[in-house]
Amino acid sequence: DVSRLLDVCRQSIVFETVEEMTTCVHAIQNDPDVTIVRCKNRLDPSYNSLVSAGYRDVSFNVRIHNQESASLGLDTHVCEVLLLLRAFAEVKNEEGHKRYTMFRNQLGE
Repeated sequence: DVSRLLDVCRQSIVFETVEEMTTCVHAIQNDPDVTIVRCKNRLDPSYNSLVSAGYRDVSFNVRIHNQESASLGLDTHVCEVLLLLRAFAEVKNEEGHKRYTMFRNQLGE
């Protein structure tokens, strides 16, 4: 069921500080063209980072609702926006992501 695919369209934004990231979070939350479908805050102190092998980010699944997205038939598509601190972005690599994907697949996620 392709309607369940949430990260075919994905973009990462890298920040130097948590404060800069927080400003971006507020901008996403307050954008009238954006509907937040889901938010995962892996920077939250209560988040168990063992689940993601120590990796942390803030992940938004969003829909863009405006005249242009509707005219293109894209207003129902869900995109992923990853907000990363530079320290995590610098160590993130393709091999690590492959291992993370295998780990998640074993969990059935």
